[in-house]
Amino acid sequence: MHADEARRRFGDARVGRLATVSADGAPQVVPIVFVADGALVFSAVDAKPKSSRGLKRLRNIEANPRVSLLVDHYNEAWEHLWWVRADGTARIEEWGPGRDRAIELLRAKYAQYAGMPDAFGDVIVITVDRWLSWSFTGEG
Repeated sequence: MHADEARRRFGDARVGRLATVSADGAPQVVPIVFVADGALVFSAVDAKPKSSRGLKRLRNIEANPRVSLLVDHYNEAWEHLWWVRADGTARIEEWGPGRDRAIELLRAKYAQYAGMPDAFGDVIVITVDRWLSWSFTGEG
């Protein structure tokens, strides 16, 4: 798949799977909503029900900032299969212009955030240093 097509598909995806690793080396994969902005990818701890806002993914990023975010498309007709993965370094933003920009972009992508004025806690900012992709046909 061509790089431009891979990034378009990644950006259009509604959900991704974020992979992090804890300080003791235990992997964790969780589904997240996100938005891509060039080489940056943003996700936020939001008001959807959670056991707490002190999420394991945040603790993992503090311990080991290397992450991967995978989006994919499955279809019973396998010639339509594809995936795109962004590997990079994550950081947590609790406040500031980076967090504000992420929230603005997330609100634009997900209508569910429109009526949630206090929807956001910490923001995960991923600086992507490697894009990988695959499609069954190899075409965009």
